[in-house]
Amino acid sequence: MSNFDFDSVPERRGTASYKWDSAEPDVLPMWVADMDFRTAPSITEALARRVAQGIFGYTRVPDEYYTATIDWFARRHGWRMERASMLYTSGVVPAISAVIKGLTRPADKVIVQTPVYNCFFSSIRNNGCGILENPLICDDGHYRMDYDDLEVKAADPAARILLLCNPHNPAGRAWTRDELARLGEICRRHGVLVLSDEIHCELVYAPHRYTPFASVSAAEEANSVTCISPSKSFNTAGLQIATIVSTSEERRARIDRAININEVCDVNPFGVVATVAAYTEGEAWLEALKSYLHANYLALREFFAKNLPGLKVLPLEATYLVWVDCSSTGLNSEQLEERLYKHGRVWINGGHHYGAAGEKFIRINIACPRETLMEGLRRIERGLD
Repeated sequence: MSNFDFDSVPERRGTASYKWDSAEPDVLPMWVADMDFRTAPSITEALARRVAQGIFGYTRVPDEYYTATIDWFARRHGWRMERASMLYTSGVVPAISAVIKGLTRPADKVIVQTPVYNCFFSSIRNNGCGILENPLICDDGHYRMDYDDLEVKAADPAARILLLCNPHNPAGRAWTRDELARLGEICRRHGVLVLSDEIHCELVYAPHRYTPFASVSAAEEANSVTCISPSKSFNTAGLQIATIVSTSEERRARIDRAININEVCDVNPFGVVATVAAYTEGEAWLEALKSYLHANYLALREFFAKNLPGLKVLPLEATYLVWVDCSSTGLNSEQLEERLYKHGRVWINGGHHYGAAGEKFIRINIACPRETLMEGLRRIERGLD
């Protein structure tokens, strides 16, 4: 039994919540990756102490930030990054954009493994680069990488970066060490850098494990840039902070220049405080959260099996974003999203946001109290009835 409360239903409407206040008052939002749980008490207590100081000027990122991050990843995931390899910025999406800006030229190409997080597309296009899709293969509800196609895409003379989602959103995969090693070998052979977004890294369910791409081998570490943040796992996205890790001094200098060009070189004091508290005192809360989220997934799967048996819930190895195959409805994902919003009064993400490979799918955010989840599922059933 957890000592933490994940069942209380906090009132988020009227709090300038992007998730809740973007919806009409009678619509239940289960879309954007934002949890409806209060964060770890250790974080709120640390933030309260910082607020009590009453002065909120420009902040200097202290040694404690780097030490907490390094020790956390070394202890939990067997990856010890070096202090000199780390840069900070105001979030993982700004980090990805800065890396692409710093390490490519307009008309270069970036490989993505679709269906994939929608902001990948905008980060690439906003920096004048082209997109090369390396669609994942879905075998009986299980996604795997298409290495034959990746060989072709990586061999494109304009391909400079593969933008990896590890763990994968929205497919819910926690890539194995062997899968990452094979991807890394192909990219190295063709001179393609791996840029790994690992924002969901803590939200992996046993027996699956998160493997940092840079921990696979010294060669992969040298041919990669990693973006990390506690924002998804501790529900602190609004505090705006992330870390970029690269062992290459030359790459770091170019990325740092891009961070400054994009004006995302300053972070707020609360992001720093929250990161230190999460990585030094938040582990028990995180483990309790993962147990609760996995139970939510099992409840959703049971509900679909009983009430919506024609729809296929894909396995959830990681994240709190459930991917559902709705091809049996005959509707495309845009129609599904619109229908559920209009007739079910529930807001989910249609798979079309994640590339053409996401058609016929919907993505459901289950990071909410069980009571909220079950109400959302009843609305989905009603909307599809």
